[in-house]
Amino acid sequence: MVRLNLMLLLTVVLSAFYLVHTQYESRRLYTQIDKARAQVRRLEAEHEHLQVQKQAQATSARVQFIASRQLQMRPANPAITQYATYSGPVPSVATATQDHVEGARPVANQAASAGESPRAKQSAATGVIR
Repeated sequence: MVRLNLMLLLTVVLSAFYLVHTQYESRRLYTQIDKARAQVRRLEAEHEHLQVQKQAQATSARVQFIASRQLQMRPANPAITQYATYSGPVPSVATATQDHVEGARPVANQAASAGESPRAKQSAATGVIR
């Protein structure tokens, strides 16, 4: 009987220690959760503040001001626009694909093999770059 009483007493003491430990862990975890929630609120407020700053920095008036003052850019107009033309032959998609598979061929051979004169391809390649 004494043995049974000692076993029951040991079980009660171990249960009490486990209960104290569980309560301690519960309080510790609750404190961590509370700190994490506070950090979430702080980060959300900071995010909103940064979003407002980002919108203020990206206004078109500010971008134009920085472009003209700091970068010394100016609007494009026809008086300062330079036009460039390309006078070389333009390979077709089919010959470009064949070149990739077969290896590079000279440009004159590509024009001759496509059945068009180099002059016809040259006139098709002329364009305006602004």
